Amino acid sequence: MSTVVDLSMPTVPRVRRTPEEIAAAAPVTGERRVLLAAPRGYCAGVDRAVIAVEKALEHYGAPVYVRKEIVHNKHVVQTLEERGAVFVEETDEVPEGAMLVFSAHGVSPAVVQSAQDRNLHTIDATCPLVTKVHREAVRFAKNDYEILLIGHVGHEEVEGTFGEAPEHIQIVNSPEDVDTLEVNDPDKVVWLSQTTLSVDETMETVNRLRAKFPNMIDPPSDDICYATSNRQAAIKEIAPQADLVIVVGSANSSNSVRLKEVALEYGAARAERVDFAHQVDESWFEGVATVGVTSGASVPEVLVQQVLELLAEYGYGSVEEVETAQEDILFSLPKELRAKLAKDGDTARGLGGRGTKPSR
Repeated sequence: MSTVVDLSMPTVPRVRRTPEEIAAAAPVTGERRVLLAAPRGYCAGVDRAVIAVEKALEHYGAPVYVRKEIVHNKHVVQTLEERGAVFVEETDEVPEGAMLVFSAHGVSPAVVQSAQDRNLHTIDATCPLVTKVHREAVRFAKNDYEILLIGHVGHEEVEGTFGEAPEHIQIVNSPEDVDTLEVNDPDKVVWLSQTTLSVDETMETVNRLRAKFPNMIDPPSDDICYATSNRQAAIKEIAPQADLVIVVGSANSSNSVRLKEVALEYGAARAERVDFAHQVDESWFEGVATVGVTSGASVPEVLVQQVLELLAEYGYGSVEEVETAQEDILFSLPKELRAKLAKDGDTARGLGGRGTKPSR
């Protein structure tokens, strides 16, 4: 019997060029500084979902299964895995009778039913703002409206909302999709949206839809969540002043990807997205005086602080916070979990969110 030998080369850390080498390559005109966006990072829905998994592990013990990533952030997922969370794609990967948490992005009724069929104990960590969109879809479908769901095909949130009323929903992936869109009754049309989209692009799509379907009605309230709107507003303020914008967030985080796009659209000379500080390339600093920094709504503050520490090493120690809104949103933990916490006498943390702005 032959033995397989692993001949792969070990990973060698990249040797960074020194601040002096970067300065010599392209001198900087003006004072080096950082414009730090506020709000940034965790929103209430993300905080609530992460706490839900942490509390489930604490009170039920490992393993606790989670369908999909609880939130779209590598660091968060890795940290929870180390504590005993097991992330799966579908319910059929979960042993019968086990504990399963639904992610912040929400699930369709079919997923809920499949969990029930396997006798799984479930905790629904769907963001309440996503749940709001689900309820809107159900209500408009009952009234026989055709629902135009603006969102990215394949995103978990869109799949969950679509699953609430698939016979009534068409997904509109981009403004260009409107040109080929057909509906049964143009007088009974409503639009809804994914909560983490670009505000500007969504409104461009809505305007195109309204030009084609003048009698289309709006959702009762904005579907794009407060956190997405606030983070985009902050980077719009920073971008025109920035030679470089660094967005901390994962590639599969819709709101993080949108932040990079918005930064470029609103005047940043360059914008880059990273998961971790070590992914920042020091060559980006060549000739750069002002660096803008922000993070997506699923990013813990520690990752931002690590980027700021790296920037300080390269002379960007002056940090000015640019605040465009204050957030004080709090969400109760999932009801299934609240009952368990009450039974166990755990009163340490019953809310997800933050009552004050993020602090350095």
